[in-house]
Amino acid sequence: MNAPGMPATTLPLAGLAFAMLAPGESEQSSEAQWLRGWQVQACVPEAGLGAAWQAWLRGPPVADTALHALAAQLGLGCAETLALALCVAVETEPMAGRAVAWLQTPTGASRPTPGLVATLAGMLDGGSPASHLAALLCGQARESGALQCDGERPLPETVLRVPPPIALALGGERTQWPGLQVGLKGAPPLPASIAEQAARYASALQGSARALAIRCGHPREARAVAHTLAAALGKEPVFLSGELPVGLGPWLWLTDRIPVCCVELAPGEQRILPELPGYRGPLLAASGPEGGFVHDGAPVTNWRIRTPTVEERIALWREALGDEALAGQLGRDCRHASGRIHDLAQAGHFQAMLDGAEGIDMPRIARAARSGAAAELGTLAELLPEPIADEALVLPAALLAELEALVQRCIARDGLAESLGPAARARHKPGVRALLHGPSGTGKTLAVGWLATRLGLPLYRVDLASVSSKYIGETEKNLAQLFARAEHAEVILMFDEADALFGKRTEVKDANDRYANAQTNYLLQRIESFEAITILTSNSRARFDSAFTRRLDAIIEFPLPAPEERRALWQAHLGPHHNLQAAELNRLAAACDLAGGHIRNAVFSAAVAARAGGRAITYEDLAAGVAAECRKLGKQTPHGLLGPMSP
Repeated sequence: MNAPGMPATTLPLAGLAFAMLAPGESEQSSEAQWLRGWQVQACVPEAGLGAAWQAWLRGPPVADTALHALAAQLGLGCAETLALALCVAVETEPMAGRAVAWLQTPTGASRPTPGLVATLAGMLDGGSPASHLAALLCGQARESGALQCDGERPLPETVLRVPPPIALALGGERTQWPGLQVGLKGAPPLPASIAEQAARYASALQGSARALAIRCGHPREARAVAHTLAAALGKEPVFLSGELPVGLGPWLWLTDRIPVCCVELAPGEQRILPELPGYRGPLLAASGPEGGFVHDGAPVTNWRIRTPTVEERIALWREALGDEALAGQLGRDCRHASGRIHDLAQAGHFQAMLDGAEGIDMPRIARAARSGAAAELGTLAELLPEPIADEALVLPAALLAELEALVQRCIARDGLAESLGPAARARHKPGVRALLHGPSGTGKTLAVGWLATRLGLPLYRVDLASVSSKYIGETEKNLAQLFARAEHAEVILMFDEADALFGKRTEVKDANDRYANAQTNYLLQRIESFEAITILTSNSRARFDSAFTRRLDAIIEFPLPAPEERRALWQAHLGPHHNLQAAELNRLAAACDLAGGHIRNAVFSAAVAARAGGRAITYEDLAAGVAAECRKLGKQTPHGLLGPMSP
């Protein structure tokens, strides 16, 4: 071992260990010759192996720079550092594994055992084998997951290993960890104010181990903000969900990356952010607006991402579309978030390609929005993409005026309180909430579709079956996700038969009543803070909790149609292809006290009979359809419907 060669301190630590393990000249196997090759290179100082170890601690060779830094970061001793060096060697160099297996015959393990490492460590720093074994099995290397044990053999024979991503990182490679998302491709552009805030948060987090929760209505935009914050820290984000791999902390530190936990919480739910042994930097969480986080026993600071201002929205639309006038109109009229603007612009370009057009216009953007582009409400709500024309909405003039006022209220909602007094501005939210109530078939759902068409916004009908759950807290979690996604996407939410969710609170007699009331309380609070448009429909206003009325911006009653409206409804449903005279239309309107939905059913029934007969719709076809509809409703067929016409 004292043969001429390079000083031991210029060898990597694993090379020094292999030199120490080299056999005599009598062994001629390829493994023995490979080990003696390391011995030839080594020149141990006269002070011995202990001096070589101390010299390595003071100044390691270039190949061990990352290992030396990790050992200092974790406070590792000789045995743990040596174990990491040998484990990395057998993972990255084939002959190293063969040599270790040869040395450990008859166990035959190609990875080092604690017994082998403890023996070598005793030669380097003079400690006892028991103390070295204890460090290997209970020290910081094991605690952080950088060093792991496999097998259930006796302790000296247990196999030591390093996860491959850590082994490659210790070799200087900026590796990926399988199953983890590193970085964010295709992140949407964010407003300049987000970048400025990210720089301030980065300055506050620099060099600390604090946690920060980024709250946004949609997880993808929260991840985009986390990506921006990581860039401000000079790091690359790693997005984590599900079970975390063992050894993640040292790998994050070695590759200079920052962890981002992606979690969606239910209202009132609290999540403890994971400790990552071996990682000493800041921890981020990308989440929705609900719930809370705890880290290191303390609540986590929240950064809530607000909807961009009008000027920021215009700038984002301008960047995405390149059309100043259209960007101004969209930025002023629609409260879209950054990611939604990016997605709608792409969907608008796609619509233009489908139409064979070169440019994007407002109708194409509206069509893209109504098609459900990037709203991502999942199974919690059903998209109703069909536009409703003005001619399809047949209502009394007074009711139409109320609906038109609701349209104007929705258009003016952004910035409405800015010019008002402090009492109006206090806790003002730009959401609009309306209740449409009246008998079945009077046009409530149709009116909501017309409202969405007028505003150029997509309409989603909430699926109560998907939202409701028999498990405690799951309904609120589903609703929280629904409201957050809808806010982000700037859509209209319609709760059909809304009294099923927003009904009156009951006297608490058992646990079911208590949880039902808690659900109603959550809905009442959340709909008041909701910053988009919510329309509720119901057959009866009396079924709603009295506390709910104050939270509504409009309550519009849909009465049964009068004869004049009924005649207009018959005409609107029949169209031009029928054989009815004006007097017959008047007779239908006067004799049949039906709402628009029932008139629609009667017309479809008559159309089936007319098509079977190969002719246009006749009065007799409609009379038969009305009679069938009356039977469905449990009503008598009107006496004036049949028989000779009055002169």
